[in-house]
Amino acid sequence: MNASSSLLPLRSLSLTQSLGATSYYTETVLTARHEFEHVGASPKDFGHRAEAGRPTATEVRFGRYRLLPMQFLLLEGDKPVRLGSRALEILIALLERAGELVAKHELMSRVWPDVFVEAANLTVHMSALRRVLHDGEGGNRFIINIPGRGYSFVGAVERVN
Repeated sequence: MNASSSLLPLRSLSLTQSLGATSYYTETVLTARHEFEHVGASPKDFGHRAEAGRPTATEVRFGRYRLLPMQFLLLEGDKPVRLGSRALEILIALLERAGELVAKHELMSRVWPDVFVEAANLTVHMSALRRVLHDGEGGNRFIINIPGRGYSFVGAVERVN
């Protein structure tokens, strides 16, 4: 199919058909925004999560927390934990490879794909994640840092499919 024939259907759309598609798209984005606002994710993250298809477990349990990766939701007991989308993406990446070292560059390329960011961004979000998880308090230890190399999730993990 050449370029000019692929444009024909677009030219033949009526104004109402075009507006209908726009209306549907807007409604979908608003629905996605509503779904993610309570956990701190933004609508732009929805597409990235849906396409990723990485998490295989429907629930991951560690300590007093439950991660529902397909819903992009972290729970403490039955209460949602307020955590930014970047920190939550870091947690999902670490839990997918629990017990293994995940290099800084791997985390950064997953959390900020196609964007150049300073390593300090990873440090800031990792700090927020550790703070929310109360990492290091009361004998709880979930995430360790191997200086200059990366991070590892070292807590006991139970995967539920």
